[in-house]
Amino acid sequence: MTGTRVVPGAHRVVVVGAGLAGLAAALHLRGAGKEVTVLERADTVGGCVGTYTGPGYEIDNGATVLTMPELIADALAAVGADAGSVDPPLRTTRLSPAYHARFDDGSTLDVHSDPDAMTAEITRVCGAEEAQRYLRLRAWLADIFDAEYDRFMDANFDSPLDLVSSPAAVRDLLRLLRIGGFGRLGTQVGRRVTDPRLRRVFTFQALYAGVAPAQALAVYGAIAHMDTTLGVYTVEGGMRQIARTMAAAFVGAGGRLHLGSEVTALDVDTGRVTAVSTAAGDRYACDAVVLTPGSPVVDSLLPARRRRRTLAAPSAVVLHGTVPTAVSGAWSARHHHVIDFGGAWERTFAEITRRRGRGRLMSDPSLLITRPALSDPGQLLERDGREHEPLSVLAPCPNLDSAPFDWSALSGPYRRELLAVLESRGYRGVANEFRVDHVDTPATWHARGMIAGSPFAAAHVFRQTGPFRRRNVDPRFPNVVLAGSDTVPGVGVPTVLMSGRLAAERLGVPRTRRTREPGTSRLH
Repeated sequence: MTGTRVVPGAHRVVVVGAGLAGLAAALHLRGAGKEVTVLERADTVGGCVGTYTGPGYEIDNGATVLTMPELIADALAAVGADAGSVDPPLRTTRLSPAYHARFDDGSTLDVHSDPDAMTAEITRVCGAEEAQRYLRLRAWLADIFDAEYDRFMDANFDSPLDLVSSPAAVRDLLRLLRIGGFGRLGTQVGRRVTDPRLRRVFTFQALYAGVAPAQALAVYGAIAHMDTTLGVYTVEGGMRQIARTMAAAFVGAGGRLHLGSEVTALDVDTGRVTAVSTAAGDRYACDAVVLTPGSPVVDSLLPARRRRRTLAAPSAVVLHGTVPTAVSGAWSARHHHVIDFGGAWERTFAEITRRRGRGRLMSDPSLLITRPALSDPGQLLERDGREHEPLSVLAPCPNLDSAPFDWSALSGPYRRELLAVLESRGYRGVANEFRVDHVDTPATWHARGMIAGSPFAAAHVFRQTGPFRRRNVDPRFPNVVLAGSDTVPGVGVPTVLMSGRLAAERLGVPRTRRTREPGTSRLH
């Protein structure tokens, strides 16, 4: 199902932003024969899946988890390319396990996407009966994904009435209702598995949607399905290679890409954007524009409108740097992705999601630790005469609406607090040996134009989900289309890639292939 509104006569298109949404839109547009120019204010491509440069190395500065890489393949195929034919090529490998989970009671669990491996692991940790419950949960998560993919995720919306616009749409909506998709994710998962550790493993993904797991809609079990069934992938050379490969394919197909070009104004004539202007004084005439930055930037470019208050997702503090392998090699958690759960699960998520200035830092933090060199040894480096590996540590935290902290003063003390927590949990030597070269805080994301300083965009509460999320068209400007995490379908690497394609469809690009056949959760 797609929305009915299409922008006619859009041949010259300017795409603002070279993140994954913008590059996906650009590839699909260019593949349809459009003249496409991409303007990016940074000096590198990638946006929220970009790059930091440290002394003698690079490290991903955004998303570290890749699911559904076939969406990248679809974008490349639009211009006749594939992951191996572009320079640089894109090489992905499915991780096994996808995650390694550590709990406050000292137990650990490897999260496998293979059902047999996961059943064996749950039997080891939780017992055979819980393993059978897991299989029922796995089937339910697949049902949720199948029921919502076409209607809620891979779809444009002209209005909420699109959900009941046809017998097929009504059928899928009723299916979602029947299987509990509009209940609470935590409650639905809790009905199917009893071990609290498993409940955490299959609900923490709700944070990607910007909602505490206990409060998230069950439809966001689709994210857990992507992580725990469809698989998590690693990218040779880091997640940053995705954007580089997509950009190379776009330029190779005749697209124009300008880095260091900050868009400062849109020229509007009788309700249509006729040109895009940059801070350097350049002007790009166009028939249509795709805007991919965060809502604050988009709203600064478009004339004022009456806006509904948007609830932002929680934010995050992320530490980026390197650690000597002589130190990290002694850690027991030797996996690409480690989720280190604190004990006070529901309380700490309640702390970071309080509204109107009442948010707090996690008193017992749950952390995502990423060690990409464990699956990609090419990312190892020498520093100060010793071998180091890149290391990132992500701690969820309140956004600036929830807690308007002075992060210029808080960043240093909180970094030390997080490292002390890791030290106490068995990551010996991290407090002294982790060379932190970059610290991202809500202030970082705010400076990049993200709502309330959150990299997770608008929270996926019901009134900001599916057809109720900010649409990718604005009736005041018929040739402006939005893409990215603040519009449909939402936040996350797969969804922003979808949003780029959906934007291209709004500009008249027909859908020539599907990543997923309807009625099945098997992607190909």
